[in-house]
Amino acid sequence: MKEPIRQRALQLGFDDCRFTTAAPPASAAAFQDWLARRHHGEMTWLERTAPKRTDPQLVLPGARSIIELTVNYGVENAKSEIRNLKSGVVARYAQFNDYHNVIGARLKLLTEFVDQLGGDGTHSLWYTDTGPLLERDHAQRAGLGFIGKHTNLISRRFGNWVLLAEIVTSLELEPDGPEKNRCGNCVRCIEACPTQAITAPFQLDARRCISYLTIELKGSILVEFRSAIGVRIFGCDDCLAACPWNRFAREGKLMKAQARPELAAPDLTELLQLDDAGFKSRFAGTPILRAKRRGLLRNVCVALGNIGDASALPALQKSATDAEPLIAEHAQWAVAQIQSRIQS
Repeated sequence: MKEPIRQRALQLGFDDCRFTTAAPPASAAAFQDWLARRHHGEMTWLERTAPKRTDPQLVLPGARSIIELTVNYGVENAKSEIRNLKSGVVARYAQFNDYHNVIGARLKLLTEFVDQLGGDGTHSLWYTDTGPLLERDHAQRAGLGFIGKHTNLISRRFGNWVLLAEIVTSLELEPDGPEKNRCGNCVRCIEACPTQAITAPFQLDARRCISYLTIELKGSILVEFRSAIGVRIFGCDDCLAACPWNRFAREGKLMKAQARPELAAPDLTELLQLDDAGFKSRFAGTPILRAKRRGLLRNVCVALGNIGDASALPALQKSATDAEPLIAEHAQWAVAQIQSRIQS
């Protein structure tokens, strides 16, 4: 039954499809230790769903297999992008329509196909970064790639630019072989991290990670991290981009049609003018909507505090009186940073 499922997956636009068992992930103990160290920060749902994440049987009783899938979101000429000095940087995956919706629609169809193929009594659940699974662990066990020292999955076919999805099913399917780690002595991802969030090979303190700080963190960004954030206003690709396996990266077919070029280098001062309705309208259907206005404009203020000049002061001074305290606080900090540079 594997080959019909694989072929259907490729027809639907997935770039790879492999299979593994529904056994507990090998990293279960390490995950529990990571939680105990509080390295997950405010991502409380990880702790709340920890039992399911370490035992797929709690996700789907009677599960026998996990179908692992990847979608490549590589882009052409990524290194040749020229950014305005006053523009923000958005993580590459967020420069498309929301992958949850794009992939989810196809996952639903593939899951229906799996259940029909399995016949009566077959039950399956699909997820794409939405379910209580340690998906990178299962993906490595299925042979889609290996978990790098930055703790992300690396594909030998697509480098670091992959999105993961999975179907947990009661259908018993022969597992594919695992991928072995191929990082060798390379530490480029560790050296590239602006905030030293990769505290050791294969160990990430999310509380220091710029992706966490600009997306998951809902409150104030600690002053000690603000300068390192630079102009990154939603996520960070530095550890991913540093990986030498990206030499095999290629342009993603499925996501290419979902590209939102206007999100590649948005003007920071312009973003600061957005009210709530304007924010929702501009970022509708994109991952950036998740940050909400308060989160994104907080990040914009930090970016302007790092690179802004006198021309940014009027917009920041207006934001310093914003009804949202989080925005006002970071705008006030940015004004002080710019004024300090002007006076020095």
